[in-house]
Amino acid sequence: MNKLIIIGNLTADPELRTIPSGINVCTFTVAVNRRFTSNKDDRQTDFFRVAAWRQLGENCSRFLTKGKKVCVIGEVSARAFEGKDGALRASLEVTADEVEFLSPREPQDAPARPSGYQPQPAPSGERRPQQGQGWNSSQSDGMGGTAFGDIAGGFSEITDSDLPF
Repeated sequence: MNKLIIIGNLTADPELRTIPSGINVCTFTVAVNRRFTSNKDDRQTDFFRVAAWRQLGENCSRFLTKGKKVCVIGEVSARAFEGKDGALRASLEVTADEVEFLSPREPQDAPARPSGYQPQPAPSGERRPQQGQGWNSSQSDGMGGTAFGDIAGGFSEITDSDLPF
C-alpha cells in the first residue's frame, strides 16, 4: 500500500491547467517541517510536489494560495531529474486523493449571499405549541377538510403553530 499523509504550507500559488484530453490538474508544492532539529537548531524542511486532478484540483486552485496550510493524503512517487547546474536531483510527487484546507477561511472565500439578502427575525407574538400539542390530522371540520381550512388541490393550510416542534 502506498499512502502518504503530509501537513504543511504551500510555497507558491497553485497552478491549474487542462491536459489535451480536457481534464483539469492543479499542481502546487507543500513545505513540511520536520519535528526535530539538527545540532545547529536548523529546522529541516521537505518539499512535496502535489497534483490534484479534476474537481479536487479545481477547488485547490480556487481556494488555496501561497502560505495556506493543507493536509494532503495520496500516493507518493519519487522522480529523478537533472537540475540546471547539471546535478542529479530527486523530487517527491504526490497524487492527491484528498486535500483538507486547514487555514481559516478569509472573507472573500465565503459563499456569496443573494443581493439584498436580509435574515428575517421570527414574527413577534407567534405562539408555539407546547410539547404534546400541535397539528393533528384527525381534527376535522366535518366537511372533508381539516379544522384549519381547505386549500385547493386537497391540501390543508398549516402554520408554524400547528407543528409539533
